[in-house]
Amino acid sequence: MSERSNQQDSPLLDYRAAGVDIDAGNRLVQRIRSAVESTRRPEVLGGIGGFGGLFALPQGRYANPVLVSGTDGVGTKLKLAAALGLHNGVGIDLVAMCVNDILVQGAEPLFLLDYYATGSLDVETAATVIEGIAEGCRQAGCALIGGESAEMPGMYASGEYDLAGFCVGIVERDHLIDGSRVGAGDVLVGLASSGPHSNGYSLIRRILETRGTDPSTTLGDATLGEALMRPTRIYVDALLPLVGEAGLHALAHITGGGITENLPRVLPPGHEAVVDTKRWPQPEVFDWIQRTGRIEELEMLKTFNCGIGMIAIVSGESIDRVRTRVEDCGIDSWILGRVRPGDGPSRVRYE
Repeated sequence: MSERSNQQDSPLLDYRAAGVDIDAGNRLVQRIRSAVESTRRPEVLGGIGGFGGLFALPQGRYANPVLVSGTDGVGTKLKLAAALGLHNGVGIDLVAMCVNDILVQGAEPLFLLDYYATGSLDVETAATVIEGIAEGCRQAGCALIGGESAEMPGMYASGEYDLAGFCVGIVERDHLIDGSRVGAGDVLVGLASSGPHSNGYSLIRRILETRGTDPSTTLGDATLGEALMRPTRIYVDALLPLVGEAGLHALAHITGGGITENLPRVLPPGHEAVVDTKRWPQPEVFDWIQRTGRIEELEMLKTFNCGIGMIAIVSGESIDRVRTRVEDCGIDSWILGRVRPGDGPSRVRYE
């Protein structure tokens, strides 16, 4: 039989047979429409379904505006989400990782776009994730103006997906926070995290795998799995109103690398931050990580936020103003230490 005859006798192929369900994608768009619309700001032009998201810059509010952009993902926390079937918070994680990063430069988040990729589109899971993204956008005050849901058979194992995002914010040029005003004697104010946020999960998953701990084990007022999957805290509402005040000299988002790696990023050369690790209580979930994983304290501080998700560097006279604002938003805060002159590159010194 000829090759042509073999081809004529084989079944007809279509995109669904190759593993891509366009109809499922359309159902997802309809499912998330109301969630996306709930994030709408007056500057948003058009609606869901366009080839590009349209956003008009705010008029009259900025004399010399600067756009600030940031992009990030959720990392291997998504592996744990898939294993536990807890998908409702990772969308908030995505937004938080993006907007907290641009917040440290004083930017008001304007809009965000997301990218959701999977091997086979599960509409219920994808909708839960994207509804979480919308919730994160509402918390941050930004609009979800677009995104992409990509179905890529063979790229991901069954039930797995990846998630990334891109956000844009705006700040008055004179209000940019770049750490240049930080000086010796400034005070470090630590803002409480909600848990590990979205960092260190390759190590967390390694601990779960090698120590045989059941994620349903009770830890405080939740299970261990629930504690590990708590969404990243968004600090926009607490800190954005303080931008432009003379006493707010710098902000550091404590992400991968912990306090050790992130705080020096906003210190001028010739300065070091002295941090007293006894100034704040380490949450139970970090006690579990450290104890079960047998992790040294300095390694904890270089890997996890250890209960401090953001650090504000402020002048002495601004401490009460900053802490009152933060705590009025339901976020605990502590004075962690001070900035002092140092030799060589900027660094953190623990006491």
